[in-house]
Amino acid sequence: MEYGISIDIGTSGISSHAVDLSDGRIISTAMTSRNPLPGANVMDHLTFCIRYGEDLAHRIMMSAVNRVLENLRVDLKDVRRVAICGNPIQLSIFQGMGVDDLAFAGETAHRVRGIKIRNRDSAEIPATDVGLNVPDGTPLFVPPAIKHEIGADALAMMYKSNFLEGKGIRMVTDYGTNAEMALNIDGEIYTGSAAAGPAMEGQSVERGMLASPGAISDLEYEFQWRCMVLDDEMIPRPGDKIDLATGSLIEEGDMHGKAVGITGTGVVAAVAAAIHGNMWKKGRLTIGDMRLQDGVKITSNDISETCKAIGAIRAGHFTLIEHAGIGFDDMKEMIMSGASGTYVDAAKAREVGMVPPLSRNIYQIGNTSLAMATDIIRRPELLDELQGIADSIRSNHVMFATDKVFEEIYIQELAYWEEGMTLETYNRNLSTAGIQALPRPKGMPNVHRIVVRDIPVFGDLGMHMFEDIGTELTAEFEGCTLCHTCVDECPEDALQFRGRTAVVRTKDCLGTACGRCQLKCPEKVFKYEELRVSDTDL
Repeated sequence: MEYGISIDIGTSGISSHAVDLSDGRIISTAMTSRNPLPGANVMDHLTFCIRYGEDLAHRIMMSAVNRVLENLRVDLKDVRRVAICGNPIQLSIFQGMGVDDLAFAGETAHRVRGIKIRNRDSAEIPATDVGLNVPDGTPLFVPPAIKHEIGADALAMMYKSNFLEGKGIRMVTDYGTNAEMALNIDGEIYTGSAAAGPAMEGQSVERGMLASPGAISDLEYEFQWRCMVLDDEMIPRPGDKIDLATGSLIEEGDMHGKAVGITGTGVVAAVAAAIHGNMWKKGRLTIGDMRLQDGVKITSNDISETCKAIGAIRAGHFTLIEHAGIGFDDMKEMIMSGASGTYVDAAKAREVGMVPPLSRNIYQIGNTSLAMATDIIRRPELLDELQGIADSIRSNHVMFATDKVFEEIYIQELAYWEEGMTLETYNRNLSTAGIQALPRPKGMPNVHRIVVRDIPVFGDLGMHMFEDIGTELTAEFEGCTLCHTCVDECPEDALQFRGRTAVVRTKDCLGTACGRCQLKCPEKVFKYEELRVSDTDL
């Protein structure tokens, strides 16, 4: 049997299919529970590249990708082609391509530093050239970016949905730590990318985890709240009905005793429950911790981190609508992709602000990045077609990081979620800035769940998720008293000591965007930048 391998490298993890080239059947699926690089967003990964070197980042990435291929449980000697997809930063690291043009935005920054924009068009290159453990001569197919900052993953969410087809107004978003979004108005396309943060993927959440078996992915209201838990096939099934304030078990469900954590979509459901029950006031839960089944709980910090992510996404959608010059009442059709866009309850997502409030039709379509890479495996000539599509897209890209409209809206979002500002005050402040009002949701949307899980087919050999990726960063800090405050403060348990040596696991570390290990050190001797890679055999 001859195989093709499709790979999606996301900010929060890597997933892959082995495909039978004789008939296009998916044979198996493998995925990691994390990205191997430290950090919970693309900016952290860029920082790692700049600080520690692009070559090291590439070697860590390729070590992880090759572990994924091993876990597909097929003979890699029989691999005949490979296709990859992901955002520009992940694909650049994977290819060993420089990322300085992505790390430093703007023509002035590029000119001062002598940076040249890399070519991110479609490419067919030898897979062994990037370090993949496949036979010599195996081609690697890389789909194009639309622009250097609008990557192949954004093209995938447009291509795999009906976003580019016909007339009308529609929006698509790939929900994750870096929420890629696009608005289509009769062929005129506006794009943006909101750094939503790790809570969307279950990170920076005390009992958070990626969508995987045992994760609470939703809460359904049945006069009390019932937990929905992913089974071994990644299908949400009824768990226990719980009194959220006390954690008291009201009724056991099929998944009783099987919850081990909660996904980002589960925490979004908890936000909706907190709003529904009037339990969220000025950035705190009024009931203390929200208690779910099997000892899983939601803290005020978990809700706060998720609300910030929701605020960034809503500000992004709002900004594109403003730049396009349309009203919210024009925005009726929404397409949700990615794991978070699949497992979240779409009606709750609209209620809390992840979907424009007057959207009437919402489509949930799954992991489009892996799906498009798999399409390329089955039909390599698609690569040329995708390049043509990328070339034809007339895109108006809005850089949210420097956009004044986004800044104004996001300030209101933070005040709304963290300080208890009313929607009326929110809108009054926006009116002063010449920005339209944010309406409240009306009625119930028509939800079209195209897939039941983000990766619809696992294949005959099923799905294997594993965590054995990444490497370690180590250092000994002069003046360290071994008080272990840094260890206690690490939100992801990524840090430990071996004797006097501090050891940080890259796959678990939230990177410089977190920095609590350094910030909380009572002696101020912990210096993250002094950490060095201990594993030289990557």
